[in-house]
Amino acid sequence: MPDPSLMLRTSVGVRELKASASEIIRNVRDQRARYVITYRGRPVGLLMPLDETHPVLPLSARQPEASAWETLTRLGEEIGRGWRSSLTSTELLSQMRR
Repeated sequence: MPDPSLMLRTSVGVRELKASASEIIRNVRDQRARYVITYRGRPVGLLMPLDETHPVLPLSARQPEASAWETLTRLGEEIGRGWRSSLTSTELLSQMRR
């Protein structure tokens, strides 16, 4: 039976991720859950479902002629379309640093 506390939380420590990896991945897959992975209380990564219509390509498969700036601009636009927080990214970063 899934641990309800994992589905309600938005962050998970690396130790808990290791101990509950299968259940956390299942939540991401089935519930479209997102988790901020923390190490010693500090965010270090994001675990979230991939969008089937825009899969992430390995670096070797990406177009080499695209500049880094063009890539960052495109990624920023993609993130903006899926932004679900009432806070801006600057406000979120400010809160995380406190």
